[in-house]
Amino acid sequence: MKLSAEVRAFAARLGHDFARPELLVTALTHASLSSETRSDNERLEFLGDRVLGLVMAEALLDADKGASEGQLAPRYNALVRKETCADVAREVGLGDVLKLGRSEMLSGGRKKAALLGDGMEAVIAAVSRDAGMEVARAMILRLSDAKTALQEWAQARKMSPPSYVEIARSGPDHAPEFTIEAQLANGKSARAKAGSKRVAEQAAAKALMDEVGA
Repeated sequence: MKLSAEVRAFAARLGHDFARPELLVTALTHASLSSETRSDNERLEFLGDRVLGLVMAEALLDADKGASEGQLAPRYNALVRKETCADVAREVGLGDVLKLGRSEMLSGGRKKAALLGDGMEAVIAAVSRDAGMEVARAMILRLSDAKTALQEWAQARKMSPPSYVEIARSGPDHAPEFTIEAQLANGKSARAKAGSKRVAEQAAAKALMDEVGA
């Protein structure tokens, strides 16, 4: 099966070259477009939800070997929420390649969190079916959005969302380096440097999550 240029670009953003591209096409096909001759992504979504859950549960156990089930549960819930999946979907441009029926397209389906979250889970399953669990695991961990995860972690504890402050900027205009500090309402903070604000913010969020044991 030959993929369109847009879908090939999407697969590149995922970092996976599909041996069975029909799996990706199915993962991107919403039920509003399905028919007797075209499969939709609902079955893959069902599987992807379980793959994501297992990967995140294992990642949390590995990251904090002393945490109790009561401590792990809210962190897990924050990481696997549909809204978190939708945020990752936006990062990789999944909405641009979703195959939707006319009614969903007219109602803004490409931007709906539910459709994006479902689609992302289906894509996870497609990668798992195409190349195995370990490849899917690597992709999930690579695409995990540290800023989103930190925000969900904070909100699960009734805290306001984290803030990001530019502490310093150095280097020439063509190659700047930004120092960003991620801050929580409880006073915890962490800093990171990178060549772009976005990357520095992500790195600072990851460092702060490590700091608080998230």
